[in-house]
Amino acid sequence: MSEKDRNYYARVAQSLRLPTAVAFIDGAYVAPVSGLVMETRNPATGDVIGTVAHCQIADVNRAVAAARRAFNDGTWSRAAPEERKRVLLRLAQLVREHSEQLAVLESLDSGKPIRDCLREIDVEVPATFEWYAELIDKTFGKVAPTGGDACALIVKEPMGVAGLVLPWNFPLLMAAWKLGPTLASGCSAVVKPAEQTSLSTLRLAELASEAGLPPGVLNVVPGMGETAGRAVGCHNDIDVVSFTGSTEVGRCFLSYASESNLKPVGLEMGGKSPFIVLADAPITDELIENAITSAFWNGGQNCSANMRQIVDVAVRDEFLRRVVERARQIVVGDPLDPRTQLGPMITPEHRERVLDYVAHGKSEGAQVALDLAHAYDERPGWFVGPTVFSDMTAAMKIAREEIFGPVLGVIGVSGLDQALAVANDTDYGLHATVYTRDLNAALLAARRLACGTVAINGFTEGDIKTPFGGYKRSGSLARDKGTEALDQYLQSKTIWIGVHQP
Repeated sequence: MSEKDRNYYARVAQSLRLPTAVAFIDGAYVAPVSGLVMETRNPATGDVIGTVAHCQIADVNRAVAAARRAFNDGTWSRAAPEERKRVLLRLAQLVREHSEQLAVLESLDSGKPIRDCLREIDVEVPATFEWYAELIDKTFGKVAPTGGDACALIVKEPMGVAGLVLPWNFPLLMAAWKLGPTLASGCSAVVKPAEQTSLSTLRLAELASEAGLPPGVLNVVPGMGETAGRAVGCHNDIDVVSFTGSTEVGRCFLSYASESNLKPVGLEMGGKSPFIVLADAPITDELIENAITSAFWNGGQNCSANMRQIVDVAVRDEFLRRVVERARQIVVGDPLDPRTQLGPMITPEHRERVLDYVAHGKSEGAQVALDLAHAYDERPGWFVGPTVFSDMTAAMKIAREEIFGPVLGVIGVSGLDQALAVANDTDYGLHATVYTRDLNAALLAARRLACGTVAINGFTEGDIKTPFGGYKRSGSLARDKGTEALDQYLQSKTIWIGVHQP
């Protein structure tokens, strides 16, 4: 990457063939029935970079009909496991072959730094499709123990048509997290990307068709949440929904299911995740780098962002000094520049929301150790600079609500018990990080933290083999990633066979 500069990626951007004013239904780009379109803007400049279909109920109905036909005719749902595996492996290969163009497209559309887009799309996205492809022919049913007069089989079958609703912060990666197990299971899919970031998902659908996915198996309906999203959630011919986004909208999808066919809904929602540093943890460069990454990665626009940094008072001063020093070094700028580490917020409205939280923190009495929130106000686009609150308390609004921006707050505690009490004092339960040299304390914390993922001595969400999801208002029992993700899209069937004795 170091040999390629901003000018190189700008040339790639100029060469892109952007989907224009379309959805992807039944194996082809199509215009919306209404003719309505939405502009998509580059968050780094505010410039319009293209248009996508503004799908309405008629477009979702058309997509669901295609998905249902494809599921019922069995070209994918009943295809040999080896065939589904071949197509997904080919899709992974095509993503790698086009990863540079996809990464630039996603950077333009979302404002994510190109360095992050390249890592996700060249590595994680194809690896996800490959992992689920390899799982297809290694997933077995069971034979239940019976007497000699019967044989009882327990088999897994695809749910049918899956509605997949994506967030804007990791567009293509979340598409892969959901499409990998959906397609591996044999389901058909209707994908509703976030209205802010639809372009890379539309291109992915085209690549899937090139890989050999039959028409109708994968459909993409861009649109607003209150129109296309609601139509997906309420549709009586969609059998299961998987949603990643805010807790507020997740509630809506539960309501949509109750109003329609009571379809199961998998939810991965908001977070307010803690980064715990106990008194025995050495304040190393590695620890500080993880503290910075956990809060500022993807501009803090990450549901598992560890912006509540709960630090024992014995090491708090050194921790805070070094975090502020490192945060000052974060390169904020043009997402197409490989040196950039922090890009813009996704929309001007979201930028204002983040700035309002910073202002509210100050009004609550939190001291600001680093105040760069407005340092980029004169720059085109929707930038917010890194902000560090030095003495946040657990009761403050900025400590309780998801900010979804580059804001880090330090809370001082004394001992493990107080650290865990503060960490669990939240409506959310998605992720936590714990730094300690004490193995017993690490295991105790991991068991007592009410969240879906606990990382010890390093900030990580795990990898494709480990399930990801939340407790409390961060999610439901459903999980993305791992073999557990398949459970969302498969249902169990018992086949009881009577055996007549001679």
